[in-house]
Amino acid sequence: MVGKVRSLGLRGVTGYEVGVECDLASGLPAFTVVGLPDAAVNEARERVRSAIKNCGFQFPVSRITVNLAPADRKKSGTIYDLPILVGILRAGGQLRQEDPECAFVGELSLAGALRPCTGMLPMAMAARRAGIKRLYVPADNAPEATLAGGVEIYPVADVRQLADHLMGREPIEPAQPWQPGESSVAVPDFAEVKGQENVKRALEIAAAGGHNLLMIGPPGSGKSMLARRLPSILPDMTRREAMESTEIHSVAGLTSKDEPMLLQRPFRAPHHTISPMGMAGGGSDPRPGEISLAHNGVLFLDELPEFQKDVLEVLRQPLEDGVVQISRASGSVVYPSRFMLVAAMNPCKCGWYGHPSGRCRCSPAAVERYQSRLSGPLLDRIDLFVEVEALEFDTISQRQTGENSADIRARVNAARALQTARYGPDGPKNNTQMGQKELQNWCKLDEKGLDIMRRSFEKLGLTARSYDRILRVARTIADLDGSENVTAVHLAEALQYRPPEYLRR
Repeated sequence: MVGKVRSLGLRGVTGYEVGVECDLASGLPAFTVVGLPDAAVNEARERVRSAIKNCGFQFPVSRITVNLAPADRKKSGTIYDLPILVGILRAGGQLRQEDPECAFVGELSLAGALRPCTGMLPMAMAARRAGIKRLYVPADNAPEATLAGGVEIYPVADVRQLADHLMGREPIEPAQPWQPGESSVAVPDFAEVKGQENVKRALEIAAAGGHNLLMIGPPGSGKSMLARRLPSILPDMTRREAMESTEIHSVAGLTSKDEPMLLQRPFRAPHHTISPMGMAGGGSDPRPGEISLAHNGVLFLDELPEFQKDVLEVLRQPLEDGVVQISRASGSVVYPSRFMLVAAMNPCKCGWYGHPSGRCRCSPAAVERYQSRLSGPLLDRIDLFVEVEALEFDTISQRQTGENSADIRARVNAARALQTARYGPDGPKNNTQMGQKELQNWCKLDEKGLDIMRRSFEKLGLTARSYDRILRVARTIADLDGSENVTAVHLAEALQYRPPEYLRR
């Protein structure tokens, strides 16, 4: 007899339906799983065997064959434990016949308890697309699964509870949709920052338009401190953005039953010893990297020149396309990676190149060698360059606080609202994502502006990419001012954020 159970699988950050077929046949006892299972799926045989026995059921003394369909797609992880167990019990007549509108996902302990799985949100969304009406998941995964909507989620603690429910003895109540509460994450405030008004302005522009930014300055000038306060002024996430980011974090195992959904934009700050695979993602079973975990948020790279060259070069394509494709022998997966790159660096190895005190002892060759670690194509993908000056004693000792993050964030949200109204729901999410059509429609320059751009193009040695990026930054500055048109004033401020001369060599 064959027991059929619907389940779900995961490829990248996209879920898909998996059919679990369990056949009990006469012959020498055996337990075989087919359908391109990996080691974790094959090990389900022992977990399922123990769970069945320890939950009071009879393990069939038969030739058991489990097929995971589609059989030409590799299956990985421990999510198939529960559907395999249900399929075997159904095939043996120990559970009632299958309900064609329900599905099962979950990892089993040897005692039959259900343990949480990663990637529950994309699988629940796949269940909704597949027309599944009822989804049985581990109790700890239920809050996250309810975010998909359109599917009744049943939280299951162990196999005994599930059996009682399926046999009609003690029904399980469906989980209520999870509702976000007040965020308890404390974010540092810009009011604590002394001075550095030019850098605060650059960060405000970057947050309003989603622009990439590089801060350059000596040690102790506050580059990292300012970057850590950027999340406090980032615009509110839309529901769609929150779901996209949560899917990626769910696959990476970074969600929990208490916080199943991202309520704040992600801020990722990997160490400079990270590998290219850790940055872009990958592995034999591809996993999202830091650039995907920063999707709809910020990727902060401190001490930028200290990162390996091949790590920095993998950023180039995702910065342009907003996705990263991981290709392996088993297939290819595509991860979204639309993030703000915020980086900080010293102008030289010792950090004091160009400082009026003359403290720098690096030779010109050493300075050039340090700065040349950043390639021209990578620098060309950065919109804003700002020099962070070392603070004087009078600035550090003053008691007056600066503008708080709430006021800055209000201006950022107002600018983002203008962009959303301008581009519509199907257009770019922010100014940095504008294409050529949007640039022509919304970044028109008058004669004075064209003259400024013409002279800057010749003097600064601009490329076509940097020309477009200047227009995008000017458009954001105009939005912060509430201006419908990009004027010469906005363009002049945008040009101030071009790289310093020593990075253009």
